[in-house]
Amino acid sequence: MNFVLNCIILLIVNYKADLHIHTVLSPCGDLSMSPSEIIKKAVEKNIDIIGITDHNSSLNAEVTHNIGKKNGVYVMLGVEVNTREEVHSICFMPDMTSLNDFQDFLDSKQTFFPNSPDKFGDQFIVDENENIIGEIEHLLINSLDLSINELADRVAQMNGIFIPAHVDRPRYSISSQLGIVPDNLNFNVMELSPFAQNNDFLEKFPWFKNYNYITNSDAHFITDIGKSYNCLQLEHLCFDEIKTALKFAILNFPKL
Repeated sequence: MNFVLNCIILLIVNYKADLHIHTVLSPCGDLSMSPSEIIKKAVEKNIDIIGITDHNSSLNAEVTHNIGKKNGVYVMLGVEVNTREEVHSICFMPDMTSLNDFQDFLDSKQTFFPNSPDKFGDQFIVDENENIIGEIEHLLINSLDLSINELADRVAQMNGIFIPAHVDRPRYSISSQLGIVPDNLNFNVMELSPFAQNNDFLEKFPWFKNYNYITNSDAHFITDIGKSYNCLQLEHLCFDEIKTALKFAILNFPKL
């Protein structure tokens, strides 16, 4: 019996995961945040799993995934969606077909307000060699014509992962915009910002205490990647196992 238990334990591996990272596609993302540089920094920081979560667009996710595959980094295909309530949520899809379908759905809910790069920042699509191959002309940080419940239900229908983002933040979060967790919200886990240990969020909002949480860097600059991360215990490095393991993540906050 002990031999069997030891074998099972040996099959489980700890993976470091930072699941909230922006590229140069996000107007708030620094120009150093190219897919290749993100992967390079993830390798340097020994981050095994990252999530690409640009605002309302997933167009730099695939190229980052491809670079990550060549360098031993598992890249979750995602997007950070801004809902009608101005609540940010992280959405991950299991594959590129699903992600493309999800992006079509998001585009149908977009407000196409022109971007002003001088005011908001550039929104570049790049290739593996850091060449700019496109630019999104409408501002990506606008809210979509989509409620948080509608978004969560759509992600669930597509077998994705839905995570209310940085719920402790005083802006663009469930706590700041709604003050409560909506009834019947179909989410997998909630995210705390890297500052959660210092802002006494769970003391101020005790009705949030009974949920499972992860934390991520929400990196907009290269140096921020991996400053906050999670340890996930997996038997196999795949989407479905990550989805399950998120409920039992061990959080690692930075020393602020």
